[in-house]
Amino acid sequence: MGAPTGPVRITVDRDRCEGLGMCEAMASDYFELDDDEVMTVLEETPAEADRGRVHAAVEACPVLALTLAPA
Repeated sequence: MGAPTGPVRITVDRDRCEGLGMCEAMASDYFELDDDEVMTVLEETPAEADRGRVHAAVEACPVLALTLAPA
């Protein structure tokens, strides 16, 4: 499935997130792991120009903790 069109919002399933950092490695301006491996979404609504990269980072999550939902 391709990157979504229109405004989107990044959502996180905190119960699934294991702090593996794939999202941060691919889009560090949107995702950040702290010293305790807790992931923080730095910007919940990615700019249209960044949507493809953010979508790839969401898709790379090995535990499926991230989704892009319509904003």
